[in-house]
Amino acid sequence: MSLRDLLIARIAATGPISLADYMAECLLHPEHGYYTTRMPFGAKGDFITAPEVSQMFGELLGLCLAQSWQDQGAPARFTLADLGPGRGTLMADMLRATRRVPGFHAAAEIVLIEASDKLAEQQRELLSEYPVRYLRDVAALPDQALFVTANEFFDALPIRQFTRDVTHWRETQVGLKDGALTFGQGPALPQPALEQRFAHTAPGEVVEIAAAAGPILHELGSRIAAHGGAGLIIDYGDWQSRGDTFQALRGHAPTDPLADPGHADLTAHVDFEALAEAAPCQYTRLTPQGVFLERLGLTQRAQKLAAQLSGDALTAHIAAHRRLTHPAEMGNLFKVMGLFAIGSGPPPGLDV
Repeated sequence: MSLRDLLIARIAATGPISLADYMAECLLHPEHGYYTTRMPFGAKGDFITAPEVSQMFGELLGLCLAQSWQDQGAPARFTLADLGPGRGTLMADMLRATRRVPGFHAAAEIVLIEASDKLAEQQRELLSEYPVRYLRDVAALPDQALFVTANEFFDALPIRQFTRDVTHWRETQVGLKDGALTFGQGPALPQPALEQRFAHTAPGEVVEIAAAAGPILHELGSRIAAHGGAGLIIDYGDWQSRGDTFQALRGHAPTDPLADPGHADLTAHVDFEALAEAAPCQYTRLTPQGVFLERLGLTQRAQKLAAQLSGDALTAHIAAHRRLTHPAEMGNLFKVMGLFAIGSGPPPGLDV
């Protein structure tokens, strides 16, 4: 029985489901979920993330966190964590770049937050030389200094989507029409969580909420506030969520999110304001990814690597640099927000 069949049977029996429930089933169903059944990254997958574009991305993030660690007095024990680590490429590049930072590896407890057993297999293979601890929930992170990355993690969290009515909100739902999955809207109801958004929207406007994001930020921020550390959150989105940003990708192209449940990546733009408000620590201004990477010295690193390349390899390297930084590619679409403790400075490349 396919996931589509399971969803149709569920909706026929109990009624329409929220967009959040639909996303959760499509992405993480134990037998049919997108992340539990396939390898979605890279040229042969459905999308490519910055760590897969170039090793420079992870190298610079690793050195950024290592500099924050040194600036905070080089704590003797800390957690180095990555949320939603993909194939493990980002962590591998961070660890390679920080290998020569005195004491950094000896003090680090490497933790990956991963919900997919299939992806964890790839990560173990790539990171086999390191002692890696796996957790499924950020609440289980050790109570110690935390240096953490979350690259394209929050965009995959299930969202609830609401359209403003004259006086209330209607929630987007997935229901049935003539036996097929279809989008619809629930009844007009008050939504206390959106009360502050009412004055800044007009009838017909759409607002999205990722309910799981706040508790995750609270856990990360609590450790950073209490024990020190720094966080780098990189994702596409903006300071405040506005409009219908729900999308599906398959084979590096947009597709109908209801067409084949479990066979496409489902994401939505990140509301960075909601993340910042949930974090009980300091946070930085939102900075375009291209600006952030250039501040960290991406061009200098690219030039050093280019000196060792020629032909197709050099052409691909130049294209990767452009893809990471150019405003028409990842440079402006992706944003970076840093987390840090009161009394310490923001991570390098970011400001307040």
